Amino acid sequence: MKKLLNDPNQLVSDFLDGFTAVHTSQLKRLPNSNVVVRKQPKTDKVGVISGGGSGHEPAHAGYVGHGMLDAAVCGEVFTSPGADQFLAAIEAANQGKGVLLVIKNYNGDQMNAEMAMEMAEAQGIQTEMVVVNDDVAVADPAQRRGIAGTVLVHKIAGACAETGASLTKVKEVAEKAISRIRSMSVALTPCSLPGVDQPSFALAEDEMEVGIGIHGERGMYREKVAPSQEIAKLLVSKVAAELPGSDPLAVLINGMGSTPLVEQYSFARDVLAELDKQSYKIHATYVGDYMTSLDMAGISLTLFVVDDELAPYLQAEARTVQWQS
Repeated sequence: MKKLLNDPNQLVSDFLDGFTAVHTSQLKRLPNSNVVVRKQPKTDKVGVISGGGSGHEPAHAGYVGHGMLDAAVCGEVFTSPGADQFLAAIEAANQGKGVLLVIKNYNGDQMNAEMAMEMAEAQGIQTEMVVVNDDVAVADPAQRRGIAGTVLVHKIAGACAETGASLTKVKEVAEKAISRIRSMSVALTPCSLPGVDQPSFALAEDEMEVGIGIHGERGMYREKVAPSQEIAKLLVSKVAAELPGSDPLAVLINGMGSTPLVEQYSFARDVLAELDKQSYKIHATYVGDYMTSLDMAGISLTLFVVDDELAPYLQAEARTVQWQS
């Protein structure tokens, strides 16, 4: 597979250099690390950080900024960052009120984040962690992966932290958001990793993979490719069945990396029509590439049950590379 890169082993470092050079007024890369931080951090607030393997851009570096993250940890492609990288992010985000880590439900991410938290606590930095597990394709809630719904947790936690809330409160609000967010994805083509000639899995031209994660892995099952309306019906039925409560929904339509916006918005039309048939009220709708899987073609649907406490955080001002509100 043809790729626009130099040395595949230096891709993440090259990306971070380029990303921070382009957005130099907002962001900087910590020396000797794969950590992106705010160039002008806000003091006297809880720090909010997130991270994981690269290959999901704009996540997570694209969400560093006012109203969202204070730091993002960028591991190698589809590889958890080490504990030392998480620790560097914690230290950079700490402004004296503690740091919340927003971690997706993957063993490596959790293990390394927990080790970093122990080291930070030894330095006197108070830390807490929330784990996002929004992927309803996995039957067991304890094993559910964190996918695109993670971005909405960044938004809620970041907005709460900007108000000057305590670490306990920011964690509480983030956990409430997690309990109300559900997602599921479909792939039309697999992704291909830098420096690897073969795609991550084989998929026939007339097939789609249902229930994929964000690391190029196969889904829960595959079936014949369906029109957008049928895929919307499928994902709405699976995701909505898991929703708690009947408050209005925030809808996030997420491209997986190679899905054109014209197709994403067409799919959004189909999703909103399906939700309207079921009498759901819509609080807000977001369409675009929020958490990708390299060059995979596909789509994910996230539904977020938004109550009166969470709505102001979702609507609050944010100034990041990817999210502007």
